[in-house]
Amino acid sequence: MEFDLFTKDIVENKWAVFGTEVYENGVLTHSFGDTDENIHEIYSATKSVLSMAAGIAWDRGLFDITKPLLDYLPKERIDVLPEKLKEQWKNISIERLMTMSVGDLPFRPEGEDQLDFSLRCEVKDPDARPFNYSNISAYLVGVALTHALKKDVGEFIEEEILKPLGIEKYELGRCTEGYFYGASKMRLTVHGLSQIGLVLFNRGIYNGKRILSEEYIDRATSVLQMNREGGYGYFFWKYKDGFSINGKWKQKCYILPKEGILVTYLSHIEDDSHALLESMEKHILGL
Repeated sequence: MEFDLFTKDIVENKWAVFGTEVYENGVLTHSFGDTDENIHEIYSATKSVLSMAAGIAWDRGLFDITKPLLDYLPKERIDVLPEKLKEQWKNISIERLMTMSVGDLPFRPEGEDQLDFSLRCEVKDPDARPFNYSNISAYLVGVALTHALKKDVGEFIEEEILKPLGIEKYELGRCTEGYFYGASKMRLTVHGLSQIGLVLFNRGIYNGKRILSEEYIDRATSVLQMNREGGYGYFFWKYKDGFSINGKWKQKCYILPKEGILVTYLSHIEDDSHALLESMEKHILGL
């Protein structure tokens, strides 16, 4: 491993990387930059945290991801929908939303009533399962989980994930109606995101405490929906022999259990280049 060459690339190329950490077999071995001082936007990496919350609820029998979305929404929100939309949604499960396999949904909910906006999106073929990456899917899962738990999902995440992991620096964003906005709007330190990754790396265990079941982790991080990036699970991306947590401007946690490696970095790089990833793969993974 040539961690110094990776950080040299970051400095010389002036990549906007806030900080990075590398863990080998669960132990922090390398760090660079601001890893534990400031919190930063993690964008869609929030979805993976929501997946973990859904998994904890699933483990406890509080949330069934195989059930239709409508099973978990307030009756008054469903009753006002046209029959065509009720019919559309009745067979779309939470699992379909978590694997981004509901076509035609716009990228994000809009307006003051984002739940109404989302439920009124027309899906031309509700039975088709294309990969369609949409914040609406994650938002709806968060709403459904709120009603399943009868509790704010943000509070649930604080109690069941952040506090047990010793994560004290964070912000949780909400939508216009006050629901935890599970698609984005969460802020963490680099070290905080690493701790979340370590729960998954360690098969659901953190400091000897079971956070999440192995069964859920195996399912959530497997390829359940194919896409051009190699596959998608329950808000996790396939990455080589492992999987990753991804945010849109290169907020990453790569989890490679077979290799015993976990790499986290938070950045703000608004382009589609792969230079940072290629440097990490060359100098950290030796590819």
